[in-house]
Amino acid sequence: MGNEGLKIRLLIVDDEESIRKLCVTIGQSLGFSCSEAENAESALALLEEQPAHMILTDMVMPRMSGLDFLERVKKLLPRTEVALMTGHGSIETAVKAMKLGAYDYIAKPFAQLDELRLFLGRMADKIRLVEENLFLREQVETEVDLHGIVGVSTKIQDVLRVVSRLKDTRTPVLITGESGTGKELVARAIHFRGGFASRPFVAVDCGSLVPTLIESELFGYEKGAFTGALKSKEGLFKAADGGTIFLDEIGELPLEMQGKLLRVLQEKEVRPVGSNQRSKVDVRVIAATNRDLEAEYKIGAFRKDLYFRLNVVTVHLPALRERRSDIPMLTNWFLERCAPGRSMQVTSRAMRALMQYEWPGNVRELENCVERAVALGEGDRDTIDIADMPPSIADLPLRQESGVHAIPSSGSTTDLEDIERATIERVFEQVKGDKALAGKMLGISRATLYRKLKRYNIGARGAEGHSAQSLQ
Repeated sequence: MGNEGLKIRLLIVDDEESIRKLCVTIGQSLGFSCSEAENAESALALLEEQPAHMILTDMVMPRMSGLDFLERVKKLLPRTEVALMTGHGSIETAVKAMKLGAYDYIAKPFAQLDELRLFLGRMADKIRLVEENLFLREQVETEVDLHGIVGVSTKIQDVLRVVSRLKDTRTPVLITGESGTGKELVARAIHFRGGFASRPFVAVDCGSLVPTLIESELFGYEKGAFTGALKSKEGLFKAADGGTIFLDEIGELPLEMQGKLLRVLQEKEVRPVGSNQRSKVDVRVIAATNRDLEAEYKIGAFRKDLYFRLNVVTVHLPALRERRSDIPMLTNWFLERCAPGRSMQVTSRAMRALMQYEWPGNVRELENCVERAVALGEGDRDTIDIADMPPSIADLPLRQESGVHAIPSSGSTTDLEDIERATIERVFEQVKGDKALAGKMLGISRATLYRKLKRYNIGARGAEGHSAQSLQ
């Protein structure tokens, strides 16, 4: 739901069969799925079984009027749009209908069929807009609230689009990128956003495994298999059965272990250390590395066959210096979490330094930097200045640069403000003015967003967020 492919469900309620049939014909010509009822009671029964996106109802009906029906529908299905048809309309009745939540009203008999067609078309456009905003909200809440993937730069949005396509597959994925770019966040997003979210997710740092114990950790062992094996233990692959195993820094595995891993991936079964029995495992493998595995297999440092087994789909995470326009958003995101409720701000000079720094540790280093600044800040001061930054950033001589990410060396904040303003405007356009959703995408509270909207005179009149329940 939530896009132009949405199949609109339209319910026509009128005691005149000819009116119902005419409206159904027009609705079907617009691609709607149409149903009809001859009175309000029958319509409510239908809605209990199959909620509608749109209802076109007569104003004057026996036993229950159109206004009473409207009131009942809005309590049952707050997001359903209801329009009234009347040949007995008045300004007073129309005003009352609007107060009860009606979309609009249309007089019958219809002067022209095109009038009815345009009327229903506008209703459908509103439905699609609401559904799209709700879809975006759910998407952002999943991506941000659960996984912390923040950013609207083209490169990070490309990553999120790939993640969305992979979420319901079992295809092996290789995530590449420098240390600290958020490879595990992406792996978790792929797993937890899809149909396998309720299954196990097991993360393994291959670089931290003791070489002599890697096999027993991954595949398990039998009691007495080696000194200290006082009881049998299942391995991490078995623990991830039915779900996902995330092999971080896969390039750290010794060549001998790479061969055993390849065998498990090919045969889909594991043999615990000290056992002659093999057991089946159904595991989706997501691997990650900060190495160039293609170059490594060419010099014999990584198995070529394992590389091609893992590298069915590649997701490359850009370094933070390659997505500088996301730095203000990420900084606000970390501030909101390190100092909840404090509405902390970063001074222009401090933000210019953050934008200019090269970030060898990427997003992880930025998070640590913000956490340090909050922890070492003076008392209850709600601003972070350049003096609160680590020496590598605080002592950075600011230089004049050219281009979209120019960092001014004088006291002027024009370039930096232009970046922030452009980012907020781009997000606002994407979410069609939904302030709650924009705040989530930008990683800031609604109060902070309102201050920035006022500061930059961004007068979006979008929705404040839709609180209606989903159609059941």
